[in-house]
Amino acid sequence: MYYSNGNYEAFAHPEKPEGVERKSAYIVGSGLAALSAACFLVRDGQMSGKRVHILEKDPIPGGACDGYQYDNLGYVMRGGREMDNHFECMWDLFRSIPSIETEGVSVLDEYYWLNKHDPNYSLMRATVKRGEDAHTDGKFGLSDKGAMEIMKLFFTPDEELYDKRINEVFDDDVLNSNFWLYWRTMFAFENWHSALEMKLYIKRFIHHVGGLPDFKALRFTKYNQYESMILPMIKYLESFDVQFHYDTKVINVEFDIQKEKKVARRIEVIRDGNEENIDLTENDLIFITNGGCVENSTLGSQNQAAPFMAEIKEGGGWDMWRKIAVQDPSFGHPDKFCYDPEQSNWMSATVTTLDDRIPPYIQKICKRDPLSGKVVTGGIVTVRDSNWLLSWTFNRQPQFRSQPKGQLVGWIYGLFSDKPGNYVKKPMRECTGKEICMEWLYHMGVPESEIEGLAEHSANTIPCMMPYITAFFMPRRDGDRPAVVPQGSVNFAFLGQFAETARDTIFTTEYSVRTGMESVYTLLNIDRGVPEVWGSTYDIRDLLKATVQLRDGKTITDMDQGLIEKLALKAILKKANGTDIEKLLKEYHVV
Repeated sequence: MYYSNGNYEAFAHPEKPEGVERKSAYIVGSGLAALSAACFLVRDGQMSGKRVHILEKDPIPGGACDGYQYDNLGYVMRGGREMDNHFECMWDLFRSIPSIETEGVSVLDEYYWLNKHDPNYSLMRATVKRGEDAHTDGKFGLSDKGAMEIMKLFFTPDEELYDKRINEVFDDDVLNSNFWLYWRTMFAFENWHSALEMKLYIKRFIHHVGGLPDFKALRFTKYNQYESMILPMIKYLESFDVQFHYDTKVINVEFDIQKEKKVARRIEVIRDGNEENIDLTENDLIFITNGGCVENSTLGSQNQAAPFMAEIKEGGGWDMWRKIAVQDPSFGHPDKFCYDPEQSNWMSATVTTLDDRIPPYIQKICKRDPLSGKVVTGGIVTVRDSNWLLSWTFNRQPQFRSQPKGQLVGWIYGLFSDKPGNYVKKPMRECTGKEICMEWLYHMGVPESEIEGLAEHSANTIPCMMPYITAFFMPRRDGDRPAVVPQGSVNFAFLGQFAETARDTIFTTEYSVRTGMESVYTLLNIDRGVPEVWGSTYDIRDLLKATVQLRDGKTITDMDQGLIEKLALKAILKKANGTDIEKLLKEYHVV
């Protein structure tokens, strides 16, 4: 497997890998990474779909990319993921996945046209005092000291950030700024999360710094991600006769570990309540989704809270990874991520409006008609003075194809599930759907006399507790996640958010697809380049632009500097005088 960029590799079709007709594949899980691996197996690996087996413990596919209408419960979306135009592996895949709505076009085509015709941006990023504009005004609000802390982190070697927390590298100049409000609520970072992951995110998305305050950098699917992404992938794979095995729980994979090579030899599964073994040869490839950000997630209802299930379940993704990890050090260290769910949980809730009483409050804040079918909030609206640090969003409506006309389906989430609410004086994790809706309506500015009635009769709200939703942000070091294809592997690879690849960032759809692509290309020795991570972190234009944007448009000559720094800067600018460097600095408003 090798990395590439440019059209020469992107437009090429690889030759059929040698010996692929003798190989089979078993994929553990059916989330985005697993389904991507299956798609690359049949598209680029040209493996017979009948020889590709997807083993899923649940009765439906999709993993964390969900969006379902549950009987006797209602619409549920546990979470959502923002996407950008430089998800190179993802768009490489979705250009080949046919739309299930429009004949003759791809998922990429319909996504591209949608976001061209209806570009995303927010008109209200944050509120205070029950629905009033927080007046972040598109500014990061960083002091020179805070901006320098971010710049220092950008250039700090990874090794110096192993096992460090964000609050060990940033102080209040960053943590009390608009920058951190935007960042933590958009990406779900907490102060105690990994400084290394924070650095990787800054480098990965440096080209989008200017789009953080109003979300103009983001793009969204038409419907929820299950219907917009997962279902087309399922239909595509079914057209190749890929074999789906639902209600089939993989509890362990056994390996033959030798000095020169490592071979997966047996898959232990529970199917229909019975324990089975699937014996593997070196021609049987296995792709393992280890860990799981939505493991142990639970749903409540309008009148019931979602229970907090912290204990690792036997036979779940974490338990399976633990059994795998003890067999070889290169298989990672799951307990670095799942040891304390108090540091990795947050809650979400899906709210469905049932009549015309709540939408006007949404429209007042987002400044758009939520029933127009176009962008509504344009991303999350964060309630800055919420004890739960509540954020909420309504994407284009309808969010579900089956959604009745006139109803809205939106999403609420809170980063601090253990704090009492401002209106409902209970921790979010103890609240029913109705109570979460009441807290949200309070912060929306609904008169207090109307809050309970609207939450009970004009909305249906389903809470979801996710104890491990940000487990991958826990402080870590090299080796805590296994490589996508560990050294010496003959027939196995790891997939998803707890596998390690180069330069990309977890908690993105791109990361899932990338691990699927890299794993298949490596094990089948496919002779076509995997698109490397977009190189904005090495592009002087993006670096200059981000430097100015982070400081809200101020030039470097505006910085508070000592005499020595001023003299040094003056000497540097004098050297640049009359050169292309001077032109570049002026073009990007650095000077």
